[in-house]
Amino acid sequence: MQAVTFQAPGEVVLEDKPEPELLAGDDAIVRIEATGVCGSDLHIFHGRVKIEQGFTLGHEFVGTVTAVGDQVTRVAEGDRVLGCYHTACGSCFHCMRAEYHKCDDARVFGHGSTLGSLEGTQADLALVPRANMTLRRVPEGMSDDVALFAGDVFGTGYHSVEASNVTPGDTVAVLGLGPVGLCAVQAATAAGAANVIAIDTVEDRLGVAKSFGATPVHLTEENPRAVAKSLTDGRGVDAAIDAVGHPDAFDLACRLARKCGTVSATGVYAERMEVHMGIVWIKALTIKSGHANVIGHVDRVLAMLDSGVLDPSALVTHHMPLSEAPEAYAAYDRREALKIVMTP
Repeated sequence: MQAVTFQAPGEVVLEDKPEPELLAGDDAIVRIEATGVCGSDLHIFHGRVKIEQGFTLGHEFVGTVTAVGDQVTRVAEGDRVLGCYHTACGSCFHCMRAEYHKCDDARVFGHGSTLGSLEGTQADLALVPRANMTLRRVPEGMSDDVALFAGDVFGTGYHSVEASNVTPGDTVAVLGLGPVGLCAVQAATAAGAANVIAIDTVEDRLGVAKSFGATPVHLTEENPRAVAKSLTDGRGVDAAIDAVGHPDAFDLACRLARKCGTVSATGVYAERMEVHMGIVWIKALTIKSGHANVIGHVDRVLAMLDSGVLDPSALVTHHMPLSEAPEAYAAYDRREALKIVMTP
C-alpha cells in the first residue's frame, strides 16, 4: 500500500509499505477513503514534535472496515466508519473516570514512538487498535468531509469549550482561527455563549468566524483587550481559548480572561515557556490544557453534526489525492488552506 511518511523537517514523501494485519482480537483494519492534514501534523512537519524517519503520518480518517478481530462488537466488516485520533483501553484508572485521552495504554495515530508507535492514517489502509473504543459508524447521508471532523478537529474544539465550562450568556474569546479555533467558535455558540470574540490576522479566517456569528478582531490592527472589555462591562471574557499553541497567544488569553475566568491551552505545546504567574494568580484563573478527550465527546459531537447544529463543511477548502501529499503539506504550511482532505 502507499503511505505518507515523514522524512525530515519540511519533507514528507509517499512510499510503499506493507499492508497492516490484525494483531489483537479488538483490532480492525480500515480502508481509508478520506484523511485530513491537521495542525498537529504541521508541528511534526516543522520538527517541533519529534518522530522517526519513515513513520506514517496522519490521525484523521473515514473509511470502510475490511477486517475485524473476534472481540470487535461495535463495528463490522463493510461498515463505513470514522476514527478518533487516539485509542483507549476503556478499563484503566483514567478510562473508568472517562478521561480517555489520558488512558494508561493510549496511542495516537501518526505520532511515532513518543505517543505509542501507531502508524498513521494518511495511507491506503490503517490498523485500528481498540476498535470498539476508537471507531464509530458514520450516520447515513453524512459526507466524508463532515464525518472527518468528529474524530479530532471538532472534538478538540468542542473539548476546549466543554473544559472551559462555558454556559449560556458567557463571553468567549478564541485566539487562532485555524480549523480547531473555528470549530471552537461554533461549539461556543452552540453552548449558548452570548458573545464569541474571534481573533486572528488572516482576513479570510476572520470572515469565516463572522459568518458563524462571532465578533471578528484582527490581532494587530485592532485591540482585542479593548473589544473584550467593551462586550463585558470591563470584566474580561469568561473563557479564553488559545487555539494557537504559542506563548504570545497564551499570554493574551490570560490578559483577556476575567477574574476567576478560565484559559484553555488547546493549541499544541512542545517546549518550555514563561508564564506571567502574577496575572494568573491575581486573577485566580483556572488553566485547562492537554490533549482533547475526543473519545469522551465523539458521540455527542457526531449527533450535533448529524443534526446540523454543528457544521464544519465550510472549513474544507481543498481536496487533494494522497499522491499530492507533499504539495498539501506545503500549501497548509503557507496558510493557503483551512482544511485539506486527501483521498487515496
